[in-house]
Amino acid sequence: MKKLNLTIAISALALSIFTISCSNNDDSDYPSGEKSNTNFYMTDAPTDNANVKGVVVTVADVKVNGVSIEGFSKTTLDLMKYQNGMTKLLGNLELNAGSYSNLTLVLDNETDANGNAPGSYVLMTNGSIKALQSSSSTIKINDTFEIFETSSNNVVLDFDIRKSIVDSGNEDFKFVSSSELSSSIRVVNEDNAGEIKGTANDTQNTSDKVIVYAYTKGTFNENRETSAQGSGVLFANAVNSSSVNAFTGKYELNFLAEGDYELHFVSYKDTDNDGRFEFNGLLTAESIAGIDLGNISIISSLNINVGVNLKAKQ
Repeated sequence: MKKLNLTIAISALALSIFTISCSNNDDSDYPSGEKSNTNFYMTDAPTDNANVKGVVVTVADVKVNGVSIEGFSKTTLDLMKYQNGMTKLLGNLELNAGSYSNLTLVLDNETDANGNAPGSYVLMTNGSIKALQSSSSTIKINDTFEIFETSSNNVVLDFDIRKSIVDSGNEDFKFVSSSELSSSIRVVNEDNAGEIKGTANDTQNTSDKVIVYAYTKGTFNENRETSAQGSGVLFANAVNSSSVNAFTGKYELNFLAEGDYELHFVSYKDTDNDGRFEFNGLLTAESIAGIDLGNISIISSLNINVGVNLKAKQ
């Protein structure tokens, strides 16, 4: 998975600490398989704005397949505390085995869980708070997750702050449009996920910051992805992204659902020395071990190590 992405969806489920109401079983869209204890975790991806210290959201309600989760209470979370594969247990539910979709999060952007304003905001490194603006308080997540007939399931909600929140000018932040928010949150069962990690050696010192983006194989279009889309997001169709550590060169792309992926390494520069990294161009990446960076297959629990050497694209 790292301008700002919101994966608030995750937080919401985090709040699902109790069982779904029995009335859910009467819903024709509700799966009817054997029940399984399901743990919900949340994770986040780094932002490309060095002046941002936290992204706080307040979730007022969480719905699964249109049914509110019982026992949920209004909760305020800082999404940026869980990055680079780190997760936070949000809660657990008894869910029937089957496929779930139409997750809905209802935010309270006005007041937090303690009644203080604002409810959702960006915390800057200088301590200032920038209230998040939104045209809608409801986020319908365009993703599905599978619950298996096992003793327990671990479901991870991966939201991308980079995709879900943007700077509207003068460090005033807002959520992207409702449709963009809906597609900025991934939901995956850990039993169906793997990861790609490794090191990226920028021996030519091409960049102030390097980000690696994972795309579903065959979906990357350079002209489209390097142009601002919708609310102004670059690389909007990336499945996941990771910031390459400036000192160690390490990166991690966690919780990737089973499938085939391609990796693209991108250069950013802080041209104005203001802590804001601006797109500087795609980099040429060569795998040290000869791995095809345009065709990396992920299966359950598979961890692939991909080391690359980077240089400026000619």
